[in-house]
Amino acid sequence: MESSRLDSQDLLAVKAPKKTPLLLRSTVVLFAVFCGLYMFTICIKQTRFATDSNLFKIQLIQDRPCDKSGYSESELAYLHFPKPHTFRRKECACNPVRLFAILSMQRSGSGWFETLLNSHTNISSNGEIFGTKDRRSNASRVVEVLDQVYNLDWFSSASKNECSAAIGFKWMLNQGAMSNHKEVVEYFNRRGVSAIFLLRRNLLRRMISMRANAHDKSVKLLNGTHKSHVHSPKEAQILAQYKPKINTTDLVDSLKQVEGTARHALEMFKSTRHIVLYYEDIVSNHTKLVDVQEFLRVPYRDLTSRQVKIHSGPLSQYIDNWEDVQETLKGTSFESYIKEDYKL
Repeated sequence: MESSRLDSQDLLAVKAPKKTPLLLRSTVVLFAVFCGLYMFTICIKQTRFATDSNLFKIQLIQDRPCDKSGYSESELAYLHFPKPHTFRRKECACNPVRLFAILSMQRSGSGWFETLLNSHTNISSNGEIFGTKDRRSNASRVVEVLDQVYNLDWFSSASKNECSAAIGFKWMLNQGAMSNHKEVVEYFNRRGVSAIFLLRRNLLRRMISMRANAHDKSVKLLNGTHKSHVHSPKEAQILAQYKPKINTTDLVDSLKQVEGTARHALEMFKSTRHIVLYYEDIVSNHTKLVDVQEFLRVPYRDLTSRQVKIHSGPLSQYIDNWEDVQETLKGTSFESYIKEDYKL
């Protein structure tokens, strides 16, 4: 009996150690989990440090003074290094930006011209921003909008990226540019904004375009949709079918009035840095686009546009009472308008 108890105790003594490997395994697993968590924490800290370091580097780039030593004194007034409130310019913080405005009149080719500029990777022209009356309600509001645009805080489909080298928009003369000309000219000279005047030589063609555009606004010839600009020859052909009848009684006076507006605008802005372009010259001579790029101090690029000209033929095709118009303009300073003014 005594021997049996001893054997039983011996068996217990032998079996007890089997619990030890389970405890050991649990200890190893817990240790591995602890090590994994520790290594994960270290990696997170390193990632945060790297991210913080990159942000710190970007902040240093943005906060440091930009080197202007490579530019002449005459250019410095037109160089800007904006610090937008809505995004960071990152590594382009010290890339200079030049400011511009396209000053024009409706139906003078400004929409087409702007698409040409926006095909350049370094140019952003933000459209007809003063078409909304609230933005031109008074001089203070105009300046407020200008500040927003030129600080790169104005977003439109034309907005490029933080490395844009020339920022601007198109401004119709009857949308606050002339009525607030004193404040605008002072602003342009103070901020170093360059003005690009885009005008038309043949004001009769502009008149036809105005009448045709007004007609399409009311009848919407293209499947019930009004389009001021088109991108296919078929659409252009449809819109060009409308032939307005011109009131010849006040035709000469109307042309004189538009001519006077353009002349008056050039006089108002003569103290600004500006260039004068004519739509007809750009159509017939694309080297004019080289002049524009040189004016904006951007690298030369081939500029392209998808827009298709609507009235591409002789004026006689687009005026219902062509003979009356011819007779009215003969012997006046506008007689040249009824002749072929450029080839397309």
